Amino acid sequence: MDLSSTALRVLRQIAESGSFTAAAARLGYTQSAVSRQAAALERGAGTRLFERHFDGVRLTPAGLTLLRHARTILACLDEAEQELSGAAPRPEPVRLGIFPSGGAMLLPPVLTLLAETDPHVAVTTREGTTPGLVRSLRAGSLDLAVLTSRPPHRPSDGESPPLHLERIEDTELCVAASTTGAFAGRTAVHAGDLVDAPWIASPSSGAEPLLGVWPGLPGRPRVVHTARDWLTKLRLVAAGWGVTTVPRRMGPALPPGVGLLRVEGAPPEVRRILAARLPGRPAPAVTAVLRALTTA
Repeated sequence: MDLSSTALRVLRQIAESGSFTAAAARLGYTQSAVSRQAAALERGAGTRLFERHFDGVRLTPAGLTLLRHARTILACLDEAEQELSGAAPRPEPVRLGIFPSGGAMLLPPVLTLLAETDPHVAVTTREGTTPGLVRSLRAGSLDLAVLTSRPPHRPSDGESPPLHLERIEDTELCVAASTTGAFAGRTAVHAGDLVDAPWIASPSSGAEPLLGVWPGLPGRPRVVHTARDWLTKLRLVAAGWGVTTVPRRMGPALPPGVGLLRVEGAPPEVRRILAARLPGRPAPAVTAVLRALTTA
């Protein structure tokens, strides 16, 4: 089997991005170049590595096997390059992925704690949705990911082997509303009062749904604004242009003019925060970050 390091990096990026188009954009290649590399990989491996679906590309079992070895090969090449260049030993890197609101909730205390207890660990972070972060873990471009899960807390994906998951905490979902609007002075709201509320939500797709509207409301919610950026959503809430959902854990990070409302008259909506990694013994630096996540 004759496979180039470029082809293995393309394989890893396709697995992470979920499509040839997205992989090409991340690598700075044309889509046709990525398609040619994918075809060359399959010829070199002598088997089918990719499954094309309407919503993107997934790796076959053979593709996942090759990806597992590709991660090891690429890591060894990076280490060899460092040794040959005579560079001084670098801090121990950990690539951490985190869901959108998790950055405001968890990153500041975690990074502060690590700076005190494990200053040799160098954490770089990337924000993403839970499905996207899981793909990045599988592709080997993340060492650790902080994900969210809703009941009944099924596995994050159906791939094998299963990811290793550790529970960080459970947090209740609440509604964020203006402190001077229709719900001013209240700490709770009945679910029935939310049916006709104007919602500020994140754009979503069938593959990667994002929250923003209270789950289980009857009828079609009235979404008046969509935004991925949390600051945009919360500033719109503060100005009285709608309401949105946030984890209670995010309360200390809310801007002035935004209050949290507990929802009554409906089952509690609990979100579980999980740390996910590939199975096997984690590197000491990854263990240090896990320890900081559960402590902070």
